[in-house]
Amino acid sequence: RGISSDQRPKRPLTAYLRFVIDNRPAFREKNPEASNLELIKKLAGAWKELPASQKQIYEEARKTDWKRYGEQMAAYKAQLTPAQAAALKEERRKQLAKRRSIRAKRELNLLGKPKRARSGFNIFLSENFQESEGISPVAKLKKLFDTWQKLSTSQKQPYLQLAEDDKVRYENEMKSWEAKMIELGREDLVRSKKQRLKKKPAETAKQSETAEASSAGNKAKFKKSEE
Repeated sequence: RGISSDQRPKRPLTAYLRFVIDNRPAFREKNPEASNLELIKKLAGAWKELPASQKQIYEEARKTDWKRYGEQMAAYKAQLTPAQAAALKEERRKQLAKRRSIRAKRELNLLGKPKRARSGFNIFLSENFQESEGISPVAKLKKLFDTWQKLSTSQKQPYLQLAEDDKVRYENEMKSWEAKMIELGREDLVRSKKQRLKKKPAETAKQSETAEASSAGNKAKFKKSEE
């Protein structure tokens, strides 16, 4: 208690990042219409052409900060009980796992990975969510889930058929995408044959829909918290 990873000493900046922070204002002033990406490219080029003697100044500052960082870390760890150290280690592990997950998703988006196939309930939800009444996204979700549960098989059929069509779309797009990934040398992103053929254990329609509603509810809560 009383100890948080936020209190952990911050790692020193690299020599390059120090250079960027020091010179970004001047570069921005000279290039007011440049985008952030263009500005970073200009700074990267300037760093690359910087004489070794001037780079050494930034390297020395980094070394000094690393020495101070080591002393601060030793003092920080000394005040922790075994339980606190274990809790902070677990917190750090979760943070790193979350960052890796975000980076992986961002990479897949950049590589154009096809969106997963939607279920019949998800298609029904997306078509009716904006029009439904409710005091909150969660209330809307509950109302739509109850409505979906009361629909007859014939009423659900159009949505279930759209879901089947979307599965075909997803599989076709995935095959093309995976072939492209193999050409790019990214076999690590390709599903194995076992994964493609693997089927989920049978579950009742009600169980499936409940799980989907719960997932959608979490997304709605998260969206609301962001707003």
